[in-house]
Amino acid sequence: MAVLLLKFEAKCRASTSSARTECFVRFALKPHPDLPHPAIDITIDVSQTASALSLRYQLGGAIEDVTLPAEKPPVQADELWRHTCFEAFVRPVETDAYFEFNFAPSRAWAIYEFDRYRENMRAPKNMAAPRIGSPITSPTFELHPVVYPKIANSAALGLSAVIEAKDGTKSYWALAHAPGPPDFHNPDCFIATLPAPDAS
Repeated sequence: MAVLLLKFEAKCRASTSSARTECFVRFALKPHPDLPHPAIDITIDVSQTASALSLRYQLGGAIEDVTLPAEKPPVQADELWRHTCFEAFVRPVETDAYFEFNFAPSRAWAIYEFDRYRENMRAPKNMAAPRIGSPITSPTFELHPVVYPKIANSAALGLSAVIEAKDGTKSYWALAHAPGPPDFHNPDCFIATLPAPDAS
């Protein structure tokens, strides 16, 4: 499956918290075609600066059918994917190495680094903890983490989510899905492109 790199074409809006303008690109996730899923939609607004990557996950539709744990102080935790979890994958150009970012609705988080596809998973060195604001819970659910991956050049980007319904079933959402079972680590899922950060 060929990977189609999407251009990072920003839109802008007035900030709700300051007088400055926020520029972002909005991506929509698709459910895995072979599995049932609740009647929801998931979008992610992505923006970046020279040092940070902002990811605003927005969950709409029948969110009352989704398991969304209550907010807690941010804490690092593993295996967040076993329940509702929002994810991002960043792979710098000209390398097979990549980062995985996981965020639970409760604000628990995890960051992993890999040498190549699912190989040598570890916590990255010298990367700051994400900043995660309080989620918005109505009428849509929104979670807004900011991460600091220290990427000097452009990078491939994968965006995804595991959604746990209140009946315990899970659905898997991504920008694109490779053939077969859900696998967010598959390079065919990294179809967006982050440009090189603007050092200015």
